[in-house]
Amino acid sequence: MSLAAQSTDPSAPRFRVRPPANWINDPNGPFRWRGRHHLFYQHNPDAPVHANVHWGHVSSHDLVHWEHHPIALTPTPGGPDEAGCWSGCVVDDDGVPTAVYTGVDRQHTGLGSICLARALVPEDETLTDWRPLATPVVTGPPADLDVVMFRDPFVFRSEGRRWAAVGAGHADGTPSVLLYDCDDLADWRFAGVLLDGNDPVAVDAFGDKAVGWECPQLYVTAGGEWVLVLSLWDGDPCSTGYLTGRLRPYGEDGLRFEARVGGRLDHGRDFYAPAVLQEPERALMWGWSWEAREQSEVDRAGWAGVLTAPRVVDTQPDGSLRVVPAPELELLRADGPFVTAPGCPTPLPEAYDLTVTASGRTTVSLLRSASGAELRILLDPEEGTVTLDRGDWPRTGPEGAGPIVVRAPAGEVRILVDGSLLELFVGDRATVTERVYRRPDDVPELVVTGSAAAVTGWELVPPTHE
Repeated sequence: MSLAAQSTDPSAPRFRVRPPANWINDPNGPFRWRGRHHLFYQHNPDAPVHANVHWGHVSSHDLVHWEHHPIALTPTPGGPDEAGCWSGCVVDDDGVPTAVYTGVDRQHTGLGSICLARALVPEDETLTDWRPLATPVVTGPPADLDVVMFRDPFVFRSEGRRWAAVGAGHADGTPSVLLYDCDDLADWRFAGVLLDGNDPVAVDAFGDKAVGWECPQLYVTAGGEWVLVLSLWDGDPCSTGYLTGRLRPYGEDGLRFEARVGGRLDHGRDFYAPAVLQEPERALMWGWSWEAREQSEVDRAGWAGVLTAPRVVDTQPDGSLRVVPAPELELLRADGPFVTAPGCPTPLPEAYDLTVTASGRTTVSLLRSASGAELRILLDPEEGTVTLDRGDWPRTGPEGAGPIVVRAPAGEVRILVDGSLLELFVGDRATVTERVYRRPDDVPELVVTGSAAAVTGWELVPPTHE
């Protein structure tokens, strides 16, 4: 298929990456090869539940026009990944695209092995054929570290050498990122702890709730600072965070991450396990947005999960996160906007791209329930806050559905809505990802009140170019 899978479920996103049916979770191995972006993801091809994990695969020449490919990685009966091909990355290993991923067997109890799979026809831009190696390159964590969670390798380069970060959690409840020297991708050497949860900057940014750090990702900014992206795990997926700092030589042949600042990566409740692609001119990020509705509804719909729109990530001068939608997303905009100024209530399509600029306190209403409740975004430039109030639209999970307040310069927001997926960009300072399921008697209508200086919105339509 050339776009995100179609569905009769009105909650189904049409323009973001997800398989035609069944389960998707973590994005894996974003990779650019022969002019195409490839994106893999955790996938159960048989049911909309987290089990039987394979790697699904899509590719695109423009980040909006996605082509679905055959499943890339499948568990091998009796092999190190027989119970699942879990998260990892894809790298160019001397001209051969190579998946570096977590294999789990029937007795894994949270400890994975690090496995490799090679593209069989590397000159093929579609990368549809993969062969897993029979033996893991790392069978588990070092025995003397008392590690009880070990997964999600991410390969990166520093000072001309190849390294890998691996997510970990220790028996005493301390999360960490372990470091491996993998300059020879077939021969890995443990090189110490890159960072752990006792770091004072990490404690200040994340608190002490997480007992494991999943899906570590690293990218380097144009100014030479490194950003470490982490998914915080407290026995279940918890939230996401980032730390900005430097990679420093450590010991005879290792590295340490020296954190400067940190914070929440996304302030919403439905975003996890982001994956980063370092490109020469930028870094791109995708996240997983899970279902925030009852499993019975998911079963009826026949699908679960979606990947977010690609985001360009960088840092501000103070080290805090800078994040904006990838500019390629503008290819999805209709030829002309459906709204160009504040004014009368305006019907909203199922998928749209809306920008609101406020000179003073402004309320943006996107949805109205039969009871009169509204899904609203409140911009308050004087207070420096943006509030998402989802009012009468409940969601499952212990976090509830209360208002989310983001403290950031609040003069402009960009709102991307695709079915049930809502992505709110607060300037270039913060994001909020939430799932909001529209009911049959809800009224999708844009109403802007207050001191909005400008409002512009486009319906999202299938890209017309090839």
